[in-house]
Amino acid sequence: MSTPKAEKSAQLKAVQAALGAEHAAVYGYGVVGGRIRETRRAEARTAYDAHRARRDELERVVRDLGGKPVAAAAAYALPFAVPDAAAAVRLAAELEERVAGVYGDLVRATEGERRRAAADALREAAVRAVRWRGESVAFPGLAERAAEPSASATSGT
Repeated sequence: MSTPKAEKSAQLKAVQAALGAEHAAVYGYGVVGGRIRETRRAEARTAYDAHRARRDELERVVRDLGGKPVAAAAAYALPFAVPDAAAAVRLAAELEERVAGVYGDLVRATEGERRRAAADALREAAVRAVRWRGESVAFPGLAERAAEPSASATSGT
């Protein structure tokens, strides 16, 4: 049986991981925006803005839980080179799938309103991933993670 302190610590850890993923997504969408075709630029901007808003909200949640929000890295290693618009679309889909995986962890670690917010974020990331990739998976954020060592594996310089 876990204690309230242990539950709060688990929540804080999961929120910090989601915050880290949002930092990486914001960075990644900066790359996407520089390579994406004009026809999809508004879609990329909307996703960028959504991730910035989620990032800002998660920083508040971390503080509410008594923690210090994890800072964004100066740069993040991309999972592959992004020389053109096609690669930018693949990167956007990858970013959304990774974010969805981290929000899946947050859903498991929280209850009540925080769980609902995490589930909403998971759903939004999954929908954006489908739009970018053009296809869906049965359980967004889960199948993709089986092949990845960590949902936050994009961090680094």
